Amino acid sequence: MFSFLKTAGVGCLVAGLAACSTMTHISSTAPGAHLVVKHEVPVVPSTIRMKDTSFGNYEFKAESPGHDAFYGILPLRFHGGRLAADILFFAPAAFFNLRGAFPYYEIDTDNGVIRYKVHANDPWQEYRPTTAERERAKQFFGVSS
Repeated sequence: MFSFLKTAGVGCLVAGLAACSTMTHISSTAPGAHLVVKHEVPVVPSTIRMKDTSFGNYEFKAESPGHDAFYGILPLRFHGGRLAADILFFAPAAFFNLRGAFPYYEIDTDNGVIRYKVHANDPWQEYRPTTAERERAKQFFGVSS
């Protein structure tokens, strides 16, 4: 019986840790675009794993041929169900898993817009980073304004 409980506990821990990241597909409206998110540099389109966070942000720098670099902070999805589970079962988890990347992003360097959605067939939601967010991302990447 103890062996079963131990195996079940390890299985739950592994599943819980795996749930703390999102596979995110990033595309662009401009051909040849490159994106830097934190320190990852995928060629767009690309699929990357992004860890969940409660207090951090994902600063980005998007570049495409013939356009100025586009800076900002990716919009993140709030996981309300995880908050409830954290409160009920393991409150310290709330420090690292309440927000996560959306599964789909589209970078539009022409218009300075990030589009995001949860499911592939959902309509795009648009987000334009604020001036403060653009400045914060520039500071993160060491670019002077």
